[in-house]
Amino acid sequence: MGVQQSPSMGWNGAPGVVGSPAVKKIVRIDIPADKYPNFNFVGRLLGPRGNSLKRVEATTQCRVYIRGRGSVKDTVKENKLRDKPGYEHLNEPLHLLVEAEFPAGIVDARLNQAVAILEDLLKPVDESMDYFKKQQLRELAILNGTLREGSPSPQLSPSVSPFNSTGMKRAKTGR
Repeated sequence: MGVQQSPSMGWNGAPGVVGSPAVKKIVRIDIPADKYPNFNFVGRLLGPRGNSLKRVEATTQCRVYIRGRGSVKDTVKENKLRDKPGYEHLNEPLHLLVEAEFPAGIVDARLNQAVAILEDLLKPVDESMDYFKKQQLRELAILNGTLREGSPSPQLSPSVSPFNSTGMKRAKTGR
């Protein structure tokens, strides 16, 4: 894997900021999906509405891409896309690509931080001991408006999302 030099970029990607040039590095992390076929690695990585992965990206300022077989939610769609240009990765085993673009002095530290967090999330944990999954279920219940305080674990009830409730809809007029 070669290191690509890119033009000088500031923290916000603004060109023309003086400083050491940004270096782009990509690391591949294989997901042990074959070893643990019943463990939902993609769901654990993404979390409710993708929030868990977004938090990893926000914390490390690295981009994380889920690639390979099983990376597309709809398997029928995945099978149709498999041989299309840009989707060749669907022929490979499930994996992550972690991309960092920072000045040379800090790019490795940022990449290592992201890899450490992601590798921790990729360790299969027995559901009864999985604190991270319990937090995700709690977050999902909050997002869906179904959290019941005081219960040991969130009870997900089939109630409507607060975003779809009648209080959020535009009032219908008879005219």
